[in-house]
Amino acid sequence: MGISRRNLYTDNLRQGTKDSALKEQILKILETNPSYGHRRVALALEIGKKRVRRVMKLFGIKPYKRKARWTKKKDWGNPLSKFPNLIKGSCPIKPRVYFAGDFTRLAWNQRIIYLATFMDLFTREIVGWSISTRHTTELVLEAFLDAIKTVGKPVVAHTDQGAEYNSKDYTNFLEGLGIQVSMSAKASPWENGYQESFYDNFKTDLGLEFERFETIGEFVEAIHKTINYYNHERIHTKLKTSPVKFKAKFLSRV
Repeated sequence: MGISRRNLYTDNLRQGTKDSALKEQILKILETNPSYGHRRVALALEIGKKRVRRVMKLFGIKPYKRKARWTKKKDWGNPLSKFPNLIKGSCPIKPRVYFAGDFTRLAWNQRIIYLATFMDLFTREIVGWSISTRHTTELVLEAFLDAIKTVGKPVVAHTDQGAEYNSKDYTNFLEGLGIQVSMSAKASPWENGYQESFYDNFKTDLGLEFERFETIGEFVEAIHKTINYYNHERIHTKLKTSPVKFKAKFLSRV
């Protein structure tokens, strides 16, 4: 075919050198962003995702990914919520329209720490959060108050039907502020998939060995740093940048 063996060997050698160099760049990105897949790595390196995927496959590089498990939540006999799902099929076009809230359990030295958060569904930014050793209405209210203090009131606040969110203290407080209460159907965590996905990646970024923190203060500090990293640095595949940078870019155009 008119191609010399020498040129073919040289081309393969050059490609192998390029692939090895890219491998090191990918590994460096994954050192500080362990849950990045090939799409986020490509965005971070500002190169094509197909090239990154090929090299990751070539060298067997895989990010750590926690598999989301949609499981039916236990029904403790709470009555069905009177509040419909107002975010289903929605597409916010600006910040402070839809907030989604949830909380998760973090096990540390035979103790359980609860983290409650609220996310702006347009920017995907965690706008409010609260930490406690108990999952109470006060926990989720403090997270919501933190969101209001940080960015202001939303039009709609969406959560699941947990007892904390179905409580009169929570729903009356929101309605008193003129905020519409929205809730997922019972035992349907996918209807609040924004928060479910956030916690899945958050726990990976926080690290799996929580016992490495000697005091609860160190653990809480790491939680705050991880949220700050998510908001300011972590690339969101849909946004192509971090939530805070996406918001700043949007606000600069309006």
